[in-house]
Amino acid sequence: MSMCVVVTENVPPRLRGRLAIWLLEIRAGVYIGDISKPIREMIWQQIVKLAEEGNVVLAWATNTESGFDFQTYGANRRVPVDLDGLRLVSFLPIENQ
Repeated sequence: MSMCVVVTENVPPRLRGRLAIWLLEIRAGVYIGDISKPIREMIWQQIVKLAEEGNVVLAWATNTESGFDFQTYGANRRVPVDLDGLRLVSFLPIENQ
């Protein structure tokens, strides 16, 4: 079991309801819980299936140097990058409108 955090933006209510089954919604679109790896993987499958045009980040505690790992789904300016084994976040430029 490890601590897990899910942050959603612009996802359908159906996904938010599914996440609330396994995790506690502490703010609008922010979920936390202490779950096993198989449950985390099942939650990720639900995110990929139901997020539609929204975007999601799922972070969890791990036994690594940073102490956590994360994965993302959907379009967002924040893009995960790997730098010598550390997961960091890079920002894409703002598109001209």
